[in-house]
Amino acid sequence: MTLLDRPFAIGNSQTQDVRRWVDEIAALTTPADIVWIDGSRAEAHRLARQLVDEGKLIRLNAEWRPGSFLARSDPADVARVESRTFIASEKEEDAGPTNNWMAPDRMRAELEVAFDGSMRGRTMYVVPFSMGPVGGALSKLGVEITDSAYVVLSMGIMTRMGQQALDLIDAGEAWVKAVHSVGYPLIDADGVTRPDVAWPANDTKYISHFPESREIWSFGSGYGGNALLGKKSYALRIASVIARDEGWLAEHMLIIKVTSPAGRVFHLVAAFPSACGKTNLAMLRSPLPGWRVETIGDDIAWLRQGPDGRLWAINPEAGFFGVAPGTGESTNPNAMETIWGNTIFTNVALTDDGDVWWEGKTKQAPAHLIDWEGNDWTPASGRPAAHPNSRFTVASAQCPSIADEWDAQNGVPIDAIIFGGRRASNVPLVTEARSWSHGVYMGATISSEQTAAAEGAVGELRRDPFAMLPFCGYNMADYWGHWLKVGEELGGNAPKVFNVNWFRRGKDGSFLWPGFGENIRVIEWICNRVAGEAEAVESPIGSLPAEGSLTLDGLDMTKAQLTELFDVNPKAWLDETDLAEAYFQQFGDKVPKRLRAELDSIRWRLRE
Repeated sequence: MTLLDRPFAIGNSQTQDVRRWVDEIAALTTPADIVWIDGSRAEAHRLARQLVDEGKLIRLNAEWRPGSFLARSDPADVARVESRTFIASEKEEDAGPTNNWMAPDRMRAELEVAFDGSMRGRTMYVVPFSMGPVGGALSKLGVEITDSAYVVLSMGIMTRMGQQALDLIDAGEAWVKAVHSVGYPLIDADGVTRPDVAWPANDTKYISHFPESREIWSFGSGYGGNALLGKKSYALRIASVIARDEGWLAEHMLIIKVTSPAGRVFHLVAAFPSACGKTNLAMLRSPLPGWRVETIGDDIAWLRQGPDGRLWAINPEAGFFGVAPGTGESTNPNAMETIWGNTIFTNVALTDDGDVWWEGKTKQAPAHLIDWEGNDWTPASGRPAAHPNSRFTVASAQCPSIADEWDAQNGVPIDAIIFGGRRASNVPLVTEARSWSHGVYMGATISSEQTAAAEGAVGELRRDPFAMLPFCGYNMADYWGHWLKVGEELGGNAPKVFNVNWFRRGKDGSFLWPGFGENIRVIEWICNRVAGEAEAVESPIGSLPAEGSLTLDGLDMTKAQLTELFDVNPKAWLDETDLAEAYFQQFGDKVPKRLRAELDSIRWRLRE
């Protein structure tokens, strides 16, 4: 019996379209075996035991971290590879200047060479999954083919994986094709075998997206978003194109539920570039009496207009793929409680008693560790014990701040949208947009200011519009136009839009705002603005909190510091508009006229 003649057990379903596609990929990659994933707990236990036996996972001390494992990647495979991430749209202009474009025919030709025999000697896993609650109104389906059991385990945490998703595909629901190989066959074309390694990978890498045919092909990496194709590749790059075509939004945004002392509930989404406090806000513990923040999602939001005319959102993921360094009891206690067990850690350090550690987990480092590369480490080693991009993968349901409706079939209604960057100067603590189009301008011009020479020229702005720069699956200027169109559809039901900046510094170089849990004070003002219960004053760049409307009780903040925190310097802001105009130039005539009008309006107000 040949490989393609084997009967495949798919529960009660024999999904012909999926089977034909699996046959095609098997013929190309020639695996030794094919396993259809059912998503059961027993299956996950079997795969985990297999990976431990193969030396690809280290089982952690069950006393300290039950049901948890440590993986160590190849040192050359530790993060997303943006230079090898491609949008293979039919037209180059549809990819735009911020994406790497390759013509689809050329892309497929290169991928065919890379994937030819790439799974020899390995098992091919067929992984059906749902992004969002299975059968939910805003949810979508996919199938990932992979030759990595580590990816299967991780997908089981990050998505709703298994038979239920396949049943919906069998019933005729649309689905996205995702193909992944680590690119490390165990048998070469001549039949010569080689031993496996703890983290198989390939020096050549592709993370390729075909927007028109809704396909993802990833080769050479076993790490994170390069391999967990439901995450950035599907949930943002492909989903953003589907959202454009269907009239909704796929966004790099957290979702939180905020409850006031009076019991009023607000739902907010927020987009922040990296190192801007996104996870801390998603899991914020409020020090303000009566105010409570609950987590719905920490990374991705899908937003669609509901039958009531409002914007509704789901978190399409089922887990957190969080950055470990910097996460500790003082910075994010909810995250620390979430990873008590049943967690896959990647590239963190191992303690002598079988637990994990990373920089920022505790104030004082242990006297001895095994670092992320498997070497002895002490505080005198002069290098990090954990990789700066080391991760934890854990189910959202374990988070102590998770909201009851985090996986609601129809999502939650959104009251406000927040944008933010890391700015040492100019940008106030919080600003309310005058209109939806002004809010889109805010999102389109998000920037972070370099504060260290290693990041680039000090003071230079790094643009990350909507925090989507590496993740938008089509031309960014068209994406801004799509946001404007969605706003037109929402009309008077559109959420309010705000911009925040936790990172403004004073003349002495110190932070003016305490940040972390105290950010609830800004969230309180935003919610009160939504409710019509907080005053604001107009400025050339938007509305700012009126004196006395921002709760500052208990903060050690002088009046001078508060003034500096909200100062809008006309000259500095005119310079900002010049920089924004220069940024827009790379998109040419595709920049929506309304965004250029917003820029002109800000200039006019600054010159009044």
